[in-house]
Amino acid sequence: MAKHTGTRKGEVGDSRPTTAPTDETRGDLVSKVRLLERKLKRAELLLDFSRRVAGLESLDDVFATIVELTTRVIGGERGSLFLSDPVTGELYSRFAQGNVSREIRVFNDSGIAGAVFQTGKVLVSHDAYSDPRFNPRVDEQTGYETRSVLGAPIKTASGIIIGVVEVLNKKEGGFDEEDAGLLEEIIAQAVAALQSRQFFEKIEKSREQEFGFLRLVGDVTSELDLGALLAKVMREATSMLQADRGTLFLNDDKSGELFSRVAMGDRIGEIRLPNTEGIAGAVFQSGRSVNIPHAYADLRFNPRLDKQTGYFTRSILCVPVVNKTGKVIGVTQVLNKRGGGFTGEDEARLTAFTSQIAIALENAKLFEDVQNMKSYNESMLQSMSNGVVTFDEEGRIVTCNAAALRILRCREEDIIGRKGEDHFVGRNAWVMDRGLEVAETGEAKIVIDAELEVGSQERPERTSVNLNALPLLGPENQRLGLLLMIEDISKEKRMRSTMSRYIDPGLTDQLLAGGDSALGGRSVEATILFSDIRSFTTLAERLGPQDTVRLLNEYFSIMVECISSEGGMLDKFIGDSIMAGFGVPMSHEDDADRALRAAVAMIRELWEWNRRRRAEGHDPIEMGIGLNTDNVVTGNIGSLKRMDYTMIGDGVNLAARLESACKRYAARILISELTYRKLKGTYRIRHIDRVLVGGRRRPVEIYEVLDFHTEDSFPNLMEGLNNFKAARECYNRGEWQRATTLFQECLKANPNDKLAQIYIERCELLKAQPPAAWDGIFVIPAS
Repeated sequence: MAKHTGTRKGEVGDSRPTTAPTDETRGDLVSKVRLLERKLKRAELLLDFSRRVAGLESLDDVFATIVELTTRVIGGERGSLFLSDPVTGELYSRFAQGNVSREIRVFNDSGIAGAVFQTGKVLVSHDAYSDPRFNPRVDEQTGYETRSVLGAPIKTASGIIIGVVEVLNKKEGGFDEEDAGLLEEIIAQAVAALQSRQFFEKIEKSREQEFGFLRLVGDVTSELDLGALLAKVMREATSMLQADRGTLFLNDDKSGELFSRVAMGDRIGEIRLPNTEGIAGAVFQSGRSVNIPHAYADLRFNPRLDKQTGYFTRSILCVPVVNKTGKVIGVTQVLNKRGGGFTGEDEARLTAFTSQIAIALENAKLFEDVQNMKSYNESMLQSMSNGVVTFDEEGRIVTCNAAALRILRCREEDIIGRKGEDHFVGRNAWVMDRGLEVAETGEAKIVIDAELEVGSQERPERTSVNLNALPLLGPENQRLGLLLMIEDISKEKRMRSTMSRYIDPGLTDQLLAGGDSALGGRSVEATILFSDIRSFTTLAERLGPQDTVRLLNEYFSIMVECISSEGGMLDKFIGDSIMAGFGVPMSHEDDADRALRAAVAMIRELWEWNRRRRAEGHDPIEMGIGLNTDNVVTGNIGSLKRMDYTMIGDGVNLAARLESACKRYAARILISELTYRKLKGTYRIRHIDRVLVGGRRRPVEIYEVLDFHTEDSFPNLMEGLNNFKAARECYNRGEWQRATTLFQECLKANPNDKLAQIYIERCELLKAQPPAAWDGIFVIPAS
């Protein structure tokens, strides 16, 4: 049967009419064409991306390219790529800052990136700060504001998630499913390049580290200075392991401490800690390494140093330093590895490194011990207060310590290396005569209170010395030379003259006989006297400088005589004030009485001086005195250039406060209860108050001394004392009206009794405003 050969509908030759395409059909066709174009464009884009990534040589370049492409293609403002660090459980991202590559790290379960990493799913957040999964920490570090986020996991061919890619803040509209699909396709193209570059970077770093390790070991083992060695070891170790900080601690067997040398400004200082404390102590005691990825999660970590320095410790690697006999001699500790936590490889490398440098460390420590012993001997020689000059067998001067240079008034270059007979000439020739006698007899020679002529030939000075010449002998008693020990006694002679200005001359011999024990620091019971001229500032302004100095010199001369006549010691002048002590530097059984008698004498002498001043047309002077007895610290106190023999302590402060309180009580002499109880004599004294002085917790009973008064200056004194005592008893019981009446009786006996008037005013105030609980204590505020 013949086949049909006619044309089909729509073909050429078909005479039937064709149907025109509709708008709907035309629209579908255009959509399909555009879809094919987008797919083709996406395929071209992915192919171009694959070629670009394949040609990149560094991991940083792969990072930058992936972020740049995904951000541009998807239409975001910014992008980021995080890779997983399985050692620390963190996600890290790299970004360029100038010429330096920096890292940002977050925990792999933190933020939207952490959610993507944990779930392995694409996530879209249209409002980041409203999303509870969003972590604003990265924004805080970079200063960027994230509004919307598209995140997708980076998966290997085997399905392992190794990181996350994020695109931030889409410029037009919001992120959609098409954006998510495109991002996943880009990541699929990039994952192989990421893995390969990670592997090559790891190999390259390992290669560089090995070469660095070999160079480092050869470099540090040649160093003998322990401080320089410790610094060099840790500088290289931190660089080798890419750590932020490092410390090498050596054990001090004598003190049981781990120590290290660190830079402190322009000097080198030491850090010391017990060899049982903290992570370093734990490693030292156990001899086992410790690798801590999160320091604050480990109970052995002590954050005290972080709080003090403001440093934040993230990760710690600490390994023992073991010598060739297997003994742990220290530990090496590195902190905060850049780019993550310390790995097992880091631990192995640091362990190998410390084993190589252990011998160098022990050699350097031994060398330092020898140097320390040498320095100790030299330092001891230089710190001696007596001069020491040594000579060799040929009579040449080998050493001359600082004290000898000072005594002989010469420089080191003027004496070292010279023959003894060339230096000690003229009036000083007797020195070498004694040296020759020692050389001939082998016995020491002592010369007491001899005279040396020192200084330059143009301006020679004479100084008094004691000289001791000794033979220098070796271990087998062989003669090595001569040693001269020179004691300068000129200071003692000057002291004898100077001290007589401040204390009774009879005490001078006792002090000099006591030596350092008398003038050194010690705690003693003493009575302290403070005095002060009233309204001195106004007086000085009226007098002018020259008359003020003239007045003070005359005043001090009178007062110091009163103090020294009772065996007191003038401590110092403080402006117009005087500070003196009784019982220092030598004590007596009646030091409190001596101080009180001196105070009474000072007031009486002041009145006599005022009588002469009035006759000459000058204004009288008033003063207040405070006495307190207590334990004080005495001794030579000050700097190396200036020292004073003085007293310090709370007892000194209270004496000064009592002197100041004289103005409040219209008194001339106030003493504390401590001084009152120590008095052995009989005096006219009244108990005037129980006060709480600023700076002290317990109230102080204070007394007014009236022994300097005459019948004219204080009439009916004994009657006034009895009335005042009765009035005070009523005052202490809170019987204000009865106390007022008795204080008025005091005024009848002596209208000039200002203290009685002060108490009347105080009672009136207490009657008007009675205290809730009255204990009779008056508070003197701190001034």
